[in-house]
Amino acid sequence: MIQFLDLHKINEPYEALFQEKLKTFLDKGWYILGNEVTAFEQNFAAYCGTKYCIGVGNGLDALTLIFKAYIELGKLQKGDEVLVPANTYIASILAILQADLVPVLIEPDAKTFNLNPELIAENKTSKTKAILVVHLYGQLADMDKINAFAKQNNLLVIEDAAQAHGAESNRKKAGNLGNAAGFSFYPSKNLGALGDAGAITTNDGNLAQVLFSLRNYGSEVKYHNDFIGVNSRLDELQAAFLNVKLPHLDKENQIRIAIAKRYLSEIKNDKISLPFYDNSQNHVFHLFVIRTQKRDELQNYLTENGIQTQIHYPIPPHKQKALKHFNHLSFPITEKMHDEVLSLPISPVLTDDEVDFVIKTINRFS
Repeated sequence: MIQFLDLHKINEPYEALFQEKLKTFLDKGWYILGNEVTAFEQNFAAYCGTKYCIGVGNGLDALTLIFKAYIELGKLQKGDEVLVPANTYIASILAILQADLVPVLIEPDAKTFNLNPELIAENKTSKTKAILVVHLYGQLADMDKINAFAKQNNLLVIEDAAQAHGAESNRKKAGNLGNAAGFSFYPSKNLGALGDAGAITTNDGNLAQVLFSLRNYGSEVKYHNDFIGVNSRLDELQAAFLNVKLPHLDKENQIRIAIAKRYLSEIKNDKISLPFYDNSQNHVFHLFVIRTQKRDELQNYLTENGIQTQIHYPIPPHKQKALKHFNHLSFPITEKMHDEVLSLPISPVLTDDEVDFVIKTINRFS
């Protein structure tokens, strides 16, 4: 069986260093917000090219806290509208709602699956104050057009970069393409921890200062609480593991890109639509997502032939029970995508033989 994602195999090369980090962690006896978190915040900020990185508990908290910090700074007010792609994972929308803001869902570009800049102007109202850009599947959205519109209209641009660690445009990396960005280091991400973990990157010193407090009960000095904060701190041990893996991220992304290029050039089946890719570094292929009207048949066929696949995502957010006040909305492009998408195995540990087998098996599908 070719696993969709073999996390044990991905982390195996780092196990000896993980053990060393664990021993140091145990010997020190400092378990919360220690040297490893500080080091990772410095390392990841340097990697993304930003001045600040704030380690938090997970990717959802990263996005939520960005919005809450902007409210504390007076740059957003509860009830303000945030434009967001309709086809994102629900976490993007939950973050907006949990900050008492109003998500305005927008259809994606049918070619890239990312936010369609042409539709931003159509959906902007006097209440629109921010755009939440999602770099879906590892591919950067059209940030030049989005940032230009945001600048003209005095809108904040927040990146949901949970799937785009290391993606690059004009020599600037994801996390450094807007006002602030939220990252997830969920184990399956391109840079994955061994549990939940997240971070925020920004060049805004005032925002960073508020975020460092908000993640820690709203406190910068112990027992002095300036804000109504939360407990969402990057775990010291997960930070240690991330410090081990970060130097290898670019190399692993290049392996993903190489596999994607093989899929794109060698999969030839008229029942399957391949993802758009312009051969730049703006896509790190967190996922390789094909489309087919015969999705269920193809998935069953691949399973029978020993190839695991996944569906990202079977139900669009506006059709979820949790978002019932959006259930009446219609987004034809989004709905069609969610009915047709299928994610193929792609990871730094997929072998040439496994890639060969995936390609040959898909090409035989009829």
